[in-house]
Amino acid sequence: MFDPKAEAMSVDERAALQRHRLWGMIDRLLAADGPQGRWLREAGIDGGADVHLTDLPRLPFTTKQQLWDAYPLGMVAVPRDQVAAVHGSSGTKGRPTLVAYTRADLDLWASMCARALACAGAGTGSVVHNAYGYGLFTGGMGLHQGAVKFGATVVPASAGMTERQVRMIGDLRPDILTCTPSYALRLAEVADQTGADLSSLKVGIFGAEPWSEGLRTAIQAALPLRALDIYGLSEIIGPGVATECLEQNGLHVNEDHFIVEAVDPATGEPVPDGTPGELVFTTPTKQALPLVRYRTGDVASLARGDCDCGRTLVRMSKVMGRADDMLVVRGVNVYPSEIERVLLGSGLVAPHYQIVVDRREEAAVRLVVACEAITPGDAADPSAELVRLLREGLGLHADVAVLPAGDVPRTEVGKAVRVVRWTEGEPPLPGLADPSDQDLPGSG
Repeated sequence: MFDPKAEAMSVDERAALQRHRLWGMIDRLLAADGPQGRWLREAGIDGGADVHLTDLPRLPFTTKQQLWDAYPLGMVAVPRDQVAAVHGSSGTKGRPTLVAYTRADLDLWASMCARALACAGAGTGSVVHNAYGYGLFTGGMGLHQGAVKFGATVVPASAGMTERQVRMIGDLRPDILTCTPSYALRLAEVADQTGADLSSLKVGIFGAEPWSEGLRTAIQAALPLRALDIYGLSEIIGPGVATECLEQNGLHVNEDHFIVEAVDPATGEPVPDGTPGELVFTTPTKQALPLVRYRTGDVASLARGDCDCGRTLVRMSKVMGRADDMLVVRGVNVYPSEIERVLLGSGLVAPHYQIVVDRREEAAVRLVVACEAITPGDAADPSAELVRLLREGLGLHADVAVLPAGDVPRTEVGKAVRVVRWTEGEPPLPGLADPSDQDLPGSG
């Protein structure tokens, strides 16, 4: 552990710490008299001492829309001369969301990412190959600062130029890889094509996009490492909000700094532990942009109890998807990660796929799942079997197109595009037949 006192704290001690920090945060927001302070007063909160942890559900939510409405930095709670950095994300809907950091916020962020590296078994002699993108996106800078804080050596490779990256991994012999899970597969693919030696890698810390246990299996088969999940979002702090340890039984939420809830996406009411819900975070120790009950849109479940690694932090499951990214096809609600689970769990196709939502006829929305064959040539077409598995496993009626290797687009920079919308014209993927032509081998 990077901070054993915090990560292995008793439940009662941590609750007392959270309560004390929550009081301080609310008092700061009320004193700043910004939007959140006014919303708290409207909810009847006149001071931090009015609020206990059990009172959180009666406090107002904060939403991305409110951050957009206050663009660029209208919800910052400190004087502008205390803002040391600004990061941000376009998010899933393409509109900028900017987040400010004080120096103390940056130090906190570095510490959270250092905890993530400790979860991965890093040591002070570790070399971290950081292939997350640098810039406004928080991924690259977060893990970079965490590696420096931890005392490891960081290689700031960023994203792209994949042939050079695999060569550098072979030359510098890092033991830890940090990037998106889709880019990890791309690195493995290019290493196989070029003969690069990636045998030094021991652990990968992969995040910034939802990924299934099936994709974990595919990554661990393609690379000589254990694949761990990391969770974060710029509005909360960036990567490091939660990370899997080597037990791989859930992501440890750093709840001494991020108080987490899971709520019903439709009603906003709390859901029981173990039940998928929308993650909601309160950030009591952040200074520049502290948030009260921020609705992330990410759906996961929470579990409590000590882990074999010794941490006592609450654990969250892998993110199933985003509440607003659920696909509704012929009356069936499904997250893309559930489709991924069926595809990769079948063992019939390679771990490269795209889901095409065909909306050219609004009254008859259809789904086309495009994936790649494992073996070329005359091998039996698995599309009909995949149609059956999707129907039996998810109740989903979909067409399946198994394309030649390389036809599903790869990502060199940023997150993988798993879902595309087809509203008119030609098919969005090369080699993907128009379903209306009845050329797809698998039909659901």
